[in-house]
Amino acid sequence: MPVTRELGREIYEAERDVTAIAPFTEEYPGITTDEAYGAQLQYVQKRIADGAVVKGKKIGLTSKAMQEMLGVDRPDYGNIFDDMIHEEGEPIDTGRYIAPRVEFEIAFVLKADIDGETVTVEKVREAIDYVVPAAEIIDSRIRDWKIKFEDTVADNGSSAGAVFGSGQVELEAVDLPTVKMEVYKNDEKLDEGYGSAVLGNPLEAVVWLSRALHQYGISLKKGEKILAGALTKAVDVRAGDSFKATFEGLGEVEVIFS
Repeated sequence: MPVTRELGREIYEAERDVTAIAPFTEEYPGITTDEAYGAQLQYVQKRIADGAVVKGKKIGLTSKAMQEMLGVDRPDYGNIFDDMIHEEGEPIDTGRYIAPRVEFEIAFVLKADIDGETVTVEKVREAIDYVVPAAEIIDSRIRDWKIKFEDTVADNGSSAGAVFGSGQVELEAVDLPTVKMEVYKNDEKLDEGYGSAVLGNPLEAVVWLSRALHQYGISLKKGEKILAGALTKAVDVRAGDSFKATFEGLGEVEVIFS
């Protein structure tokens, strides 16, 4: 569709040029969810043409805290590219983003493909290689975060970066819904949350993702990293900020901004 090609190009250029653009839902008030995901796919194709490699997916808006923060009522997804993944402890340049925020999540690495047509929680469980604590950097190419659901969908789920902790825990060794997370900003406790904030169980988020991708002919692949969704609200970041999130039974992840 012409509108999806145009919007995909706009997101691609806004990210490349680190320049915010007006909300798509203002410019195209009748834009549908399917058109928004079509725009995301156009953006993805442009990134791949540039040499970027898809390394996984992020699931967004899985918690009530994030849904209320952004005024939406359902999850969405976006893509994680190789050039979006940062080493833990490596300072991340805030200048590469427009209005960055950070959120902390439980993440999975897959050891098998997942068929979105027949997916169940048990099949997701069998496909997971290990669990890891993670941070996601989100950014809105839409000006001032004035987004509706279709805006963030077209904008690659507002995805911008990811940091994965060094701990790798077998799924059987942790009860995901009861995992307690504590977030610290500049060594002061900022927030806390539990794995149950993510659709009751982060595994359910992966089931949702698999089904949502299947609608567009996409499937989850062996080796991909899956960010299951934030346990608490996202936090604005500035140069010089440092964050750490500790997860009971999973370890911790630290993010530093320069």
